[in-house]
Amino acid sequence: MNAPVLPSDALQRVAAEAVRRSHAAAPPTGRKLPLRVGSRASPLALVQTRNFLTRLTRFCPVLRDMGAFQEYQISTEGDRNQAQRLAEIGGKGLFAKEIHEALVAGRIDFAVHSLKDLETNLPPGLVLACTLKREDARDALILRDRTVTIDPERPYDCLPEGALIGCASVRRQAQMLHVRPDLRFGLLRGNVQTRLDKLRAGACDATLLALAGLRRLGMEDRVDVVFEPHQMLPASGQGIVGVTVRESDLELRELLSAIEDPEARAVSTAERALLAELDGSCRTPIGGYARIEKGVLKLTGMIASEDGTFLLQRDIEGAPLEAARLGTELADELRRDTPSNIFEDMRRP
Repeated sequence: MNAPVLPSDALQRVAAEAVRRSHAAAPPTGRKLPLRVGSRASPLALVQTRNFLTRLTRFCPVLRDMGAFQEYQISTEGDRNQAQRLAEIGGKGLFAKEIHEALVAGRIDFAVHSLKDLETNLPPGLVLACTLKREDARDALILRDRTVTIDPERPYDCLPEGALIGCASVRRQAQMLHVRPDLRFGLLRGNVQTRLDKLRAGACDATLLALAGLRRLGMEDRVDVVFEPHQMLPASGQGIVGVTVRESDLELRELLSAIEDPEARAVSTAERALLAELDGSCRTPIGGYARIEKGVLKLTGMIASEDGTFLLQRDIEGAPLEAARLGTELADELRRDTPSNIFEDMRRP
């Protein structure tokens, strides 16, 4: 159950300004409203942004009713270019580049992201100010032929010999090839509905998507297999929505502290520290998944070769307050036990 949102001083000030503006009892003072919330224009990104605004305004409906916040859709290079792998055109930071340019320039006040698509090193002057409660972090397999028998203990067996998998993630590809080296892979990018339409049209035999996104879109019924983390380790940050703001904007950072989920912050800190230490990018088959059990943060990390012939997985645990250290320490262990040629392959153009 979500913790109740408590009105911070910053939220109260925004609410008071919205009331003053609506009644025109006095000239606007302080921050100019509405506050603009930047987002990618994909259906999933917009759902996540609207969920963020609902969460932010839940304790004080005047913030919603008086139009204190305004959604601002931004087209990104990562969305416009669907013909190439992200690694070939600049990495997953292309899902945030134009959004963060608008944030730095002051054209927007917040930026809402799927955390797994956010680069580990943010542009100067920007900070990850808020992480929202994690949805399900697991990966889902969607089949074109939905009549096959599925054994939850052996989920890969539902795929026919030599099946073509539509996929843009080297992390998913490497883990599948490690179990099923006969599988073939073809590039499949686009928003959720685009990928499902291409699958239905016969572009591939199966594809993979984050379960969190399908749930947020109300499309969980399209899932055929949900991979448990030991069957496919999720991406760092998967299922978490993060909000970036200008580092100097202390009032908005205070405002966002009212809806921060401490557990999401701890697990994402561990996962992103691991990814950063391993120099993770879209060409890097790296997985990271943290959870808190009985007050203990448990982090699992994975690194693999793109063809799946090498795959290494390790675990570490400790106090949630040590999340960054745990991520860095586990990354060091993975790097130490991984053949050097794996990293050389990752850096090759």
